Amino acid sequence: MSEIQTGGGEQKKGKPKKMSLRVDFTPMVDMNMLLITFFMFCTSLAKPQTMDITMPVKDDKVIESERNKVADDKAITVILGEKNKIYYYFGKPNYKDYNSLKVGNYGSSEDKNSLRSVLLGRNKVSIANIRKLRDMKARKQIKQADYDLQVKKIKNDKNGQVVIIKPTDESTYKNLVDALDEMQICSIGIYAIVAVEQPDRFLMDNLKKAGALTAASDFEKANAK
Repeated sequence: MSEIQTGGGEQKKGKPKKMSLRVDFTPMVDMNMLLITFFMFCTSLAKPQTMDITMPVKDDKVIESERNKVADDKAITVILGEKNKIYYYFGKPNYKDYNSLKVGNYGSSEDKNSLRSVLLGRNKVSIANIRKLRDMKARKQIKQADYDLQVKKIKNDKNGQVVIIKPTDESTYKNLVDALDEMQICSIGIYAIVAVEQPDRFLMDNLKKAGALTAASDFEKANAK
């Protein structure tokens, strides 16, 4: 039991005797323990945030025509490169034209070279439809459940934009997280993370060398004939 005692000692002539003071802190300790227990059981802890990621299908029975069913004007391949660089191309890769591979960054929508600007420009129809639904929900014309259902249909539309994300060994974990964040910001519902392959390396190296690899390859093919 905690207590404080003050006073005591010899009594001097002409002065009243000092009385001892005893303060018991036991109720205060009990009250603190009850408050701590109350906040532990009543406070909601931070919930982990999860994100749905679509991974490529590993099925040998799927024919090649089904794998390449995405239209060229709907497919965007994003390669996460070195030093926070982003390489991207639309549709099928063009190995003969090194300028078909573009270089971007992780900037805001005000930057024309940023990944966000590219995705917003390509997905502007879906973004406009989602904005209309958001306005209808703010005016209480539709309920939250209906809003979530309609937004899910828009994002998962097979005719919408499809983004293929390919991280390289030179990219960082933060680059992948930032790229996934851009999918949510730009309302991209269909995207997948795929391992980078040698043709992708060729595109990046050919761009850095201003098409020298393409010229060398054409020269070797001509001499082989």
